Amino acid sequence: MGSRGALLWRPLLLALLPGLCLGQGHFFPADSGGGGGGPGSVTPALDLGGRRPVLLSEQQVLEAQDLSLSLLQGRGLGPLSLSLPPDLPELEPECRELLLDFANSSAELTECLVRSARPVRLCQNCFPLFQQVTGKMDNISRAVGNMSESHNCAKNLLMSDRMQIVVILSEFFNTTWEEANCANCLTNNNEELSNSTIKFLDLFNQTLTCFEHNLQGDLTNILQQRNYTEVCKNCKEMYKTLNVFYSEMQKKNQRENNAEPGTHLCIDVEDAMNITRKLWSRTFNCSVPCSDTVPVIAVSVFILFLPVVFYLSSFLHSEQKKRKLILPKRLKSSTSFVSIQENSN
Repeated sequence: MGSRGALLWRPLLLALLPGLCLGQGHFFPADSGGGGGGPGSVTPALDLGGRRPVLLSEQQVLEAQDLSLSLLQGRGLGPLSLSLPPDLPELEPECRELLLDFANSSAELTECLVRSARPVRLCQNCFPLFQQVTGKMDNISRAVGNMSESHNCAKNLLMSDRMQIVVILSEFFNTTWEEANCANCLTNNNEELSNSTIKFLDLFNQTLTCFEHNLQGDLTNILQQRNYTEVCKNCKEMYKTLNVFYSEMQKKNQRENNAEPGTHLCIDVEDAMNITRKLWSRTFNCSVPCSDTVPVIAVSVFILFLPVVFYLSSFLHSEQKKRKLILPKRLKSSTSFVSIQENSN
């Protein structure tokens, strides 16, 4: 079939394809009465809304059906096969390489974030991959080689459509990293974990090891009586050391951030401390006696008895004024007269 035939069959195929797919029978020759359709019989193909219908012979209907089945089965239609126009814009090889590098780095970082979600290990496990994704994004954004070519590359990858998938992914990674406050766990250049973070994680691992060791040694009591006295007694000092160091990290972070409200340590450190405290207080039901208990009690008792001491001292040291009786003059003269009479008698 030549190109002219292809042009003629194109509207025919478009008209027949919906009916063929739905299995509607009115597209084929009618078989009513005893006058079955022969090769020369015709049937209306489709109601075209008042326009003159296309009359098809049985042979044409069969050929159209074969073409439709070929299309549905994925085989080519020869001259009817549609191809992309040759003038579609394509990425330059350098731009495509940058896009693939960003895609691979994003996939690796996404996998790391998901795998490190519980227990939280985002910052300590994924910071090399985050730096890699950031570098790939910088390579796309900044000028590389010829300014015009690099500008076109960045424009095609970052601003060519309203979705801007590359920009959305980059913003998602940056927002996740900032909300996790991972910079607090890393050095200034974000290339490795800070010394305080390494020390905290080491104390955390030692504390969990102590828990595990004492649980294994007292497994019978744990299963029967839920008695965690060995854990509380043997791991008390280790837990206190971890708790004190965590408090120091919090104070240091507040000083460095000028005591701004809402400042946090990185999510890895906070989650590790939360896990430890829940195990210590809720699971094991342990408590750490405060070393300042005696001074606190002494000060409280002193403050409580201050009012009693004050009022008692005021009562003892106050001067009691004696009341002086002042007699009237007449009573005073009569009294002196009675005393004279008594003396004369």
